Amino acid sequence: MNRLLATLILSCGAAATAAVEAAPPHWTRPAEPFEIFDDVYYVGSEGLAAYLFATDEGLALLDVGLPENVELVEANIRKLGFHVSNVRYLINSHAHFDHSGGLARLKADSGATLVASAEDRFALENGVYPGWETRREFDFPPVAVDRVIGDGESLTLGDLTLTAHLTPGHSPGCTSWSFTARNDGGAHRALVFCSASVAANRLVPDPQYPGIVEDYQSTFRRMKTMAVDVWLAPHPEQFGLAEKRDRLAGGDADAFVDPAEKDRRMAAFEQAFAEALARASAESP
Repeated sequence: MNRLLATLILSCGAAATAAVEAAPPHWTRPAEPFEIFDDVYYVGSEGLAAYLFATDEGLALLDVGLPENVELVEANIRKLGFHVSNVRYLINSHAHFDHSGGLARLKADSGATLVASAEDRFALENGVYPGWETRREFDFPPVAVDRVIGDGESLTLGDLTLTAHLTPGHSPGCTSWSFTARNDGGAHRALVFCSASVAANRLVPDPQYPGIVEDYQSTFRRMKTMAVDVWLAPHPEQFGLAEKRDRLAGGDADAFVDPAEKDRRMAAFEQAFAEALARASAESP
């Protein structure tokens, strides 16, 4: 969620639909689906990512977007030649309305098992943004979590293994997912990083949730030790999707491979967090 949208939402005090009306237009603008790596597809909108993993035992879908994004995500799945009813697992990066808002309907349409972290379960099953429970504009359709996954645990479907890495801060149960991305016989360490932006989160003196500052700091420390060849994220601008997609279409099979990108992106997240914490600390009584 970007700072501009957070400001619009927090200042408007309107109904839940106002959040969608205030959203950047590209969040709900359709985008052509495409294959990023072997059996790994982008099926999201122009501004909100959704990732489809195809195996001989069914499909796994990571994030959906807003409730309004369900139809375009399902249309993209069909456009690739797959069936929504073959989605076996729904996976969530974090329980914010712009990424989990469409989970309930897609779960109903597919019959998939929803997998999420214990720390984000409350938000998903109540359709709220922890710390902003009274802000109805942050609400989204609640959805039952069928399987709780812990840090370092893996989800297996056919020849696909997705491993959960808890990277809290942006949400209490923010979960990054790693997998092996393959193309042209090569194998790359890929990660869909949850997020480490501050966005609408309060840090001090009234934290969004207890321990949020420490959570961000632990995520920054942890990410420094992780090797990542392919950096993906819930927001396309957080990994340069448009430019990489064009390079891929132009014949660069390794357009999404950049072992140095993780450090660049995390350094920017950490600097923005430090600045936000300094501002909040200076403003606190």
